[in-house]
Amino acid sequence: MRKQVLGILATAAAFTGVMAAAPSASAEPNPPGCPKGYFCAYSGENQTGSLVVKAAGNWSGNVAFRSAFNNGVRYPGADHINMTYAVEGGTETVCLHYNPGPGTYKGNAAPGTRIVKVVWRGEC
Repeated sequence: MRKQVLGILATAAAFTGVMAAAPSASAEPNPPGCPKGYFCAYSGENQTGSLVVKAAGNWSGNVAFRSAFNNGVRYPGADHINMTYAVEGGTETVCLHYNPGPGTYKGNAAPGTRIVKVVWRGEC
């Protein structure tokens, strides 16, 4: 279990490094089915496959996913996301900035990962 969680976190760290080096010009286009103001999770990597979670507010459940995207808008105190996910019985929480950043606003998860909670919040 720990190896999978560390793999997810290492991927997030690597992704954050890429984002820090890239210029923060304009927002990415909306992913499929995910308009501005929503957090979305997908069954496939890189926002592909089926839309499995679409939330404009806090959400809880237990759904398998492979990628997530915070397409929120700038709103002080409620534009970042705490996303809690489960892998093999353990849970981890990651904070996602809104598109386009700075910071991580999307990412991919290892097979078997389940999203269990999304809470909108202020800065990470």
